[in-house]
Amino acid sequence: MNDLFDEEIRGHHSLRDHLLTVLSDPDLAFRLPGTNPTLGGALVELGHLQGVYTHSFETFDLDWTHREHPAPDPVTIAGLQDWFAAQDAAMKTALDRFTDEELRTDRIDRGDGFVASPFVQHQVYREAVYIGYGKLSVYLRALERDAGPGWASAVG
Repeated sequence: MNDLFDEEIRGHHSLRDHLLTVLSDPDLAFRLPGTNPTLGGALVELGHLQGVYTHSFETFDLDWTHREHPAPDPVTIAGLQDWFAAQDAAMKTALDRFTDEELRTDRIDRGDGFVASPFVQHQVYREAVYIGYGKLSVYLRALERDAGPGWASAVG
């Protein structure tokens, strides 16, 4: 067992959880111009990303088509909170099974010859999460919402 989820990932996910306290159900229907998803859709994309990475920790294969848990329907704040809690529990379970040494053993096939350790895979996941947060920041600005100083210092 290791502390990777509790010491690293939980902190990154706390920003997402905070964001869900700033938004309302009507906000989730907001759509930027063009072919952008709704704000709720962007949050669902973030959740599906987490499912893809959780699955990779379980199977040692990065499968972009995998969906760990179906998204809430309809997409509501409460539904997203429950869904993300289930996603977090699944990711924690997948990661907790590794020893500290196993976290650093290359084993996850990301494709094109890139095989990563679970620790490196978590680092790539973290970067993808913050890219998602950057996208969500655009929605916040368009809605003229302030997610507070914690969001600003971590995301911008």
